[in-house]
Amino acid sequence: MEVSALLIAGLLIALLAVLTVLRAVRIVPQARARNVERLGRYLRTLQPGLNFVIPYIDQVYPVIDLREQVVSFQPQPVITEDNLVVEIDTVLYFQVTDPRAAAYEIASYLQAVEQLTVTTLRNVVGSMDLERTLTSRDTINSQLRGVLDDATGKWGLRVNRVEIKAIDPPKSIKDAMEKQMRAERDKRAAILSAEGQRQSQILTAEGDKQGAILRAEGDRTAAILKAEGQSRAIDEVFQAVHRNDPDPQLLAYQYLQMLPQLAQGEGNTFWVIPSEVTSALQSVSRAFAEALPRSPATRERSPSDDLAAQAAQDAAQAAEAAAKAVADAAEPGGIREVASGAAPEPIVNGGAQRSP
Repeated sequence: MEVSALLIAGLLIALLAVLTVLRAVRIVPQARARNVERLGRYLRTLQPGLNFVIPYIDQVYPVIDLREQVVSFQPQPVITEDNLVVEIDTVLYFQVTDPRAAAYEIASYLQAVEQLTVTTLRNVVGSMDLERTLTSRDTINSQLRGVLDDATGKWGLRVNRVEIKAIDPPKSIKDAMEKQMRAERDKRAAILSAEGQRQSQILTAEGDKQGAILRAEGDRTAAILKAEGQSRAIDEVFQAVHRNDPDPQLLAYQYLQMLPQLAQGEGNTFWVIPSEVTSALQSVSRAFAEALPRSPATRERSPSDDLAAQAAQDAAQAAEAAAKAVADAAEPGGIREVASGAAPEPIVNGGAQRSP
């Protein structure tokens, strides 16, 4: 019995010694810290590595993470300057720089940072309207970081960054914004379409203008060339007539040949014959009735005198027939002769009265 009691006592002493050694040795990981209190009073902060404390006298508190931490808060309702409620979701990046202040200056630094972020966010956004709130995230982030960094400095914290993850306006505001954006896009599309049509019409008008100018220049050049050709033709005819020195009989014969062409028009129901036509026809008849002179040109063109005589006789007969036809047409009810230089008189033909 005594042996078993001694054995049990030895085992208890050994177990107590092991527990004492374990409580005396503390291993702190890297980028961590632990506060130590001795008899209820802050003593020191354990650094990373192997540390020794007095068991049962020193009390070691839980590990405090010294790394940068990321905390995402739940969306919080915030009222803007134009009395619209928006929900803002924020993300906070902070780091514990003083483990002692983080443990003794604030009961729960994480909850304190969350509440301070919400109140600061409401103060900053409350001075902005909705449009400015949606387009001024960088301004809101910088103001939040400045206020939080100043307020959390005594808590042993350093706020590195504050980011706004989302800003959700009410559904009615979203619908209105979508309609506005759709109207803006339609407006830009209409403006671009109108600009395209304008440019197209300008280019088309420029093309038509250039085409009209080129066509006008072509017509002008063609008219000039035609006029020059007619001028040269008239000049050649005039020069040829003067070089050959025609007699009155030839001119009368040419005039006689032009008479049928004057009557070929569809609207010509009557035409005027000057009084000199009869005398001209008689002159032509006498000219062809007489023997043609034996000029060198005549001998070169028709060597046979018999053929020339026959041609002269045929021409004389044709002239006499034409003169007779003109004399018949000049009778009342037909074509009336008008003296040269006198105004023509209206002739009634077929029940219709016409003037020349």
